Amino acid sequence: MEVIRGNLYDYPGYYDVLFGSDWKAEFNFLRECFEKHARRSVQRLFEPACGTGRLLLRFAAAGYEVGGNDLNPKAVAYCNERFERHGVADRVEVGDMADFRLKRKVDAAFNTINSFRHLESEQAAEGHLRCVAAALAQGGLYLLGLHLTPNRPRADDSEYWSARRGRLRVHSSMWSISIDRRQRRERVGFAMEIETPRRQYRLEDELSFRTYTAAEFDGLLKRVPEFEAVETYDFTYDAARPIRVRGNTEDVVFVLRKR
Repeated sequence: MEVIRGNLYDYPGYYDVLFGSDWKAEFNFLRECFEKHARRSVQRLFEPACGTGRLLLRFAAAGYEVGGNDLNPKAVAYCNERFERHGVADRVEVGDMADFRLKRKVDAAFNTINSFRHLESEQAAEGHLRCVAAALAQGGLYLLGLHLTPNRPRADDSEYWSARRGRLRVHSSMWSISIDRRQRRERVGFAMEIETPRRQYRLEDELSFRTYTAAEFDGLLKRVPEFEAVETYDFTYDAARPIRVRGNTEDVVFVLRKR
């Protein structure tokens, strides 16, 4: 099979097939959290590192005002072209999730699939949280999902899943290559096997993520007093079943509220 090595985010159509197939669980969960935890009516939304806008499109269709930013211009173009096809007037922009300002405050923001961990330093992570806090109206929410690094080694450090859209099939695998706890850096391999009626090939990339233990993330939040952590959930996206974060908890959605 032909192998192409490059930036997986440069293939937004395939990325969207993989991560857009199970949008409904996240969409419903976010709406339930808005209702449960926000201290204001939620109408205006923002997604930092929005990628292809898989959730923004659904929120726009449900009547919300939406916006977002992302560093990858191909993902932004893909998102805006799709907005246009569906008659959505809102747009997303090329921008840095750690350094942005919005002209109008929003009621809620979300980032649910680990994009936060692409921020390479504590300064960038803190800057991101401060940017989101500044973008939120008082009583608004930021729902942030990420994989924490457990105190004990993981029993399984790989994931596999597949998705289909029409005659296109995408099979993916993700695996941890190494974790440097001192430098707080995890190298992760990612591959997508693409099947179309005319071609089969494999895209490969290596990602770098900053690591966070539960204690390290708690320390980060304490340096951003604009937020209060009001609840935590896992990636089952069940708003009726909050969790308690412990040293070996891995998948967490933090519900942060603007003071």
